[in-house]
Amino acid sequence: MSIKLAILGILSWKPSTGYDIKKIMEESSFMYWSGNNNQIYKSLVQLLDEGFVTNEVLHHDSSPTRKIYTITDAGLAELKEWVKSDPLPPEHKNSFLTQLAWADLLSPAELNDLLTRYENEISLQVLLQQEKKRRGLLAPKRSPRESFLWEAIHDNIIATYKNEWHWIQTVRKQLDAQPFSEEANQMKYRVCESGDIRYIECQSAQPPLATEQDALDLIAACIENDTNLLLLQAAALSDDFFNLRTGAAGAILQKFVNYHVKTAAVLPDQLERKGRFKEMVLEANKGSQFRVFATDAEAIAWLLGSNG
Repeated sequence: MSIKLAILGILSWKPSTGYDIKKIMEESSFMYWSGNNNQIYKSLVQLLDEGFVTNEVLHHDSSPTRKIYTITDAGLAELKEWVKSDPLPPEHKNSFLTQLAWADLLSPAELNDLLTRYENEISLQVLLQQEKKRRGLLAPKRSPRESFLWEAIHDNIIATYKNEWHWIQTVRKQLDAQPFSEEANQMKYRVCESGDIRYIECQSAQPPLATEQDALDLIAACIENDTNLLLLQAAALSDDFFNLRTGAAGAILQKFVNYHVKTAAVLPDQLERKGRFKEMVLEANKGSQFRVFATDAEAIAWLLGSNG
């Protein structure tokens, strides 16, 4: 498929400038061209020569001149012929797999770091693609069938990233079973449901949560179970978490914020603490991403949205 066909598809949706086309390609999850100006304008010139598009120059006193491109009947026919053509199987060119092919050069710690960084990137992509689907900004929605097809495209992209995430999890588990693997963090959590809402409860961890990687492990558990709600029990948190000078709390909570994981902590004893940690709790409890509660019931009520 050439970029010209992608441009015809966009113009079949709505007349656009070259800049509009560039923005749509940049924000799309499945139009894989870089969409640089040279590619786009060269293709538009070719489409003009072939009679597949027309253009109109609009002059404005208060803004730059704009050249609007519109698809012609011939362009629509060309696009339809391509849509009817034999589909090709998906390409699978993944630079990470090439890295992994030679990863035996790495030490166990270096390999673990490589896998962790890739896993984190895939986790982030799952969340980003889910948000794109939720917002639904780049979709024509001219008919119920067209809306369904664009939803199906987003589902395909999300499923691809989720499958990649499950695959990298399997690779890591198999590596952990090898004699050279470092001992994994033993984190005890369970999946809870209230009506049709699901959340993760982290009951304990050995060693207790103290690092960004611990936060990412919990985020991964949330993604695996299709939720962004997390309940933390005091037994899962390290002493460093309550000592703000270590930076552990800030680093962990920032990860939850970055990945849009709404988190409630149940800290019945720590609520009576004085000093900087209590100040942080008072400030955090004004927000919508992380709050501290004295009981499970209060924490769950806020987490599920029945207590703002």
